[in-house]
Amino acid sequence: MSTDWRSKWNRRSFLYGLGSSLGAVALSSLLACDNSNSSDSTGGRRGLKQVPMHVPKAKHFIFLTMEGGPSHIDTFDPKPTLDQYHLSKFERSGEQFSAMSSGERYYVKSPFRFRKAGKSGVDMCEPFVHLAEVADEICFYRGCQAQSVNHPTAMYHLNTGNQFGGEPSMGAWWSYGLGTLSDNLPSFVVLPELAFPQGGVANWSNGFLPPRYQGTPLRQSGPPILHMQPPPGVSHYHHRSKLDLLREMNEEHQQKHAFHDELSARIENYELAYRMQMSVPDLLKIDDEPNEVKNLYGIGHKQTDSFGRKCLLARRLVEKGVRFVQLYSSGWDSHDFLERAHGNLIRSIDKPISGLITDLKRRGMLDETLVVWCGEFGRTPDNGIREGGVAYGRDHNPDAMPIWMAGGGVKAGHVIGATDELGEKAVEVVHPLRDLHVTLMYLFGLDDNKLTYFHGGRYKQLSQFGGKVIHKLIA
Repeated sequence: MSTDWRSKWNRRSFLYGLGSSLGAVALSSLLACDNSNSSDSTGGRRGLKQVPMHVPKAKHFIFLTMEGGPSHIDTFDPKPTLDQYHLSKFERSGEQFSAMSSGERYYVKSPFRFRKAGKSGVDMCEPFVHLAEVADEICFYRGCQAQSVNHPTAMYHLNTGNQFGGEPSMGAWWSYGLGTLSDNLPSFVVLPELAFPQGGVANWSNGFLPPRYQGTPLRQSGPPILHMQPPPGVSHYHHRSKLDLLREMNEEHQQKHAFHDELSARIENYELAYRMQMSVPDLLKIDDEPNEVKNLYGIGHKQTDSFGRKCLLARRLVEKGVRFVQLYSSGWDSHDFLERAHGNLIRSIDKPISGLITDLKRRGMLDETLVVWCGEFGRTPDNGIREGGVAYGRDHNPDAMPIWMAGGGVKAGHVIGATDELGEKAVEVVHPLRDLHVTLMYLFGLDDNKLTYFHGGRYKQLSQFGGKVIHKLIA
């Protein structure tokens, strides 16, 4: 080890590392070597490019999150048997539905017709016009089950593996396990709606992982990232000089407070923010894309412009090395007016998502980019009485939820699993949500049992206590 490394460690730091076990001393050595050898031209640390645990296809993750819980029965899992029971009374068993089940309940048939799409003949409701064109790239999974019937806890469960929040999000785990592919961009970027999803920023939190792994949200209106550019009259040269001085002061302070994660993250974030000043503005200029590309995503059309811009930006982000991009579409909580609510939402995402898959494939990026579409749970085959009579909508259902995946090594053009004839619960290839998490990690070469972090006296993982890879989903 170099004398430069030794000069950075005083007696207090050494004793701290020694007291934390021999393993901590070894880790301290590795981190110090990384600190001394990992500087870029601006003086900041490079992002770690870590090696996956087995050779995967997937390198990037685009997570299309439909907040509110889309209905499987009215999107990709038709239930013609419901036509026979439409508006007949129904009594649900099971304690978990008691909060929603006061009063009489009635079966509700789907307001949409279905058709077979692609050579694979997968089922899609008719409002999905453009997605049908890429149906053979998609793997539909009907066997997953969540646990919570409440939006915030269900969102936390989907995003973090824990219903109560405070845990690292999926994007944080991916960043921790695989590192970044770009020195100038965050590894984990979030594209939320104007209003954040239920549960707020905890849905993309770093939890107990070091702060550097938290998701970076890009605002939907106004500047995507506040204070990205220096104030008027401050050149990049002067800005760089100030950051150098600030880094020297922080590093001097850090020597007196060994293993201070928050301070280390603060230093790294300042440096990353400086580098982002050069790369982010051009990256966000999606209006510079050719008209053919913008039309592919539905940009410029009122109903599809907003989500189309998110999908195009997601492609640009992964193309530049962002590891994990999460897009939100909200409003899927259709307890009534199902035809209008789901219909409008489907039309708002249909062309953008089809354009995303098409664009990724023609650029040779689909094989290494996993695209996942789902909400926090599915919907019930019935609904309760509302003022004025029966509401043509559906309640929350964790026992059956619509999920599909494309690219990244999944079994394209297949339907895996099944729900019962009424869509009440999954009955084939049934797996809890934690098994889906484990499977998604596996597609990136990660082993959930090995990707752990010591916190609160034990090693923790995304699945909480382990899960099984759903091999039927993998090509």
